[in-house]
Amino acid sequence: MLRGHGDDGYAQPTEIKHDFSSNVCREALPEGLLEHLRQGLEGLSHYPEPASESLRATIARREGVTPASVLVTNGATEAIYLAAQAFPNSVSYVLQPTFSEYADACRLYGHQLRSIRRLDEVGEDASMAWLCNPNNPTGTVIPREALLEQVAAHPKVIFVVDQSYEAFCREPLLTVGEAAGYRNLLLLHSMTKQYALPGLRLGYLTGAEQLVSKVERMLQPWSVNMLAQQAGMFVLEERFKRKEKRGAIFADEYLRETQRLWAAVADIDGMEPLPTTTNFFLVRLEKPCGSELKAWLAERGILIRDASNFEGLDGHYIRMAAQRPDENNLLIEKLREWSMR
Repeated sequence: MLRGHGDDGYAQPTEIKHDFSSNVCREALPEGLLEHLRQGLEGLSHYPEPASESLRATIARREGVTPASVLVTNGATEAIYLAAQAFPNSVSYVLQPTFSEYADACRLYGHQLRSIRRLDEVGEDASMAWLCNPNNPTGTVIPREALLEQVAAHPKVIFVVDQSYEAFCREPLLTVGEAAGYRNLLLLHSMTKQYALPGLRLGYLTGAEQLVSKVERMLQPWSVNMLAQQAGMFVLEERFKRKEKRGAIFADEYLRETQRLWAAVADIDGMEPLPTTTNFFLVRLEKPCGSELKAWLAERGILIRDASNFEGLDGHYIRMAAQRPDENNLLIEKLREWSMR
């Protein structure tokens, strides 16, 4: 397991008040959810549904597929490990740089790993191909048509496409209905990211019924706790659906704020933010001082992600996810202060 993901404020010597280190927008937490969960605490004396059957059916209705094409998981990360476990000893190609858990899950289940920089580098020996789209940590997107072309060109390769950041991206991405129509395509989804629920751990996997069934055989009963299931139902049922228009407006405003932060960082000497399609972005530093900058900001109550432990990156890279405008302004101020030292 990689040590050094984002949101590691627990490991900092000072209190973190402003967290830009994980790709979660805390303002996305649905109104009324916390009170709803408080009212349901008495349910802790009962077991949750073993395979989140109710939530699974609700997601399926929303997406226009059968429940057999959906598998609810303890965060998207559990879906990653289940997929790797379902197809042990595969030859897995991983599009780098990206989230470390794809490779870690593959190693755990005896996969032979191949790192690639372009999707068209998937070899003839491949059994599986793993990618994040939009990608973490770069924020870049592989066009939908190009991705489907590769899926069709390699019918014997299972493509695992992590779309955890789909809620904060306006580029066309694969749909659940499309995934259900392919025999070699699995999509991963994160309610953690969409609804700011990282502490509850909630995600789901979608694809063709036959493919999802193979993954489901690896699922442990009760892996998704009762509160997480309740949260999922709350954000998807009618009382929250009435706010979906507001959610879309919020996402657009948030992405504009991300671009404002990006532009401000671009004006700071020694910092080059890289293009992004979503709510976070990489910054290339002129000097390889990412860990030092992270420590300096942490002393001031601000947390960013040192991106040097992503495969293919080094101390020149940091990652940040936009937050509220006032928090972003504070980060900009401190980054400028750092650059003028």
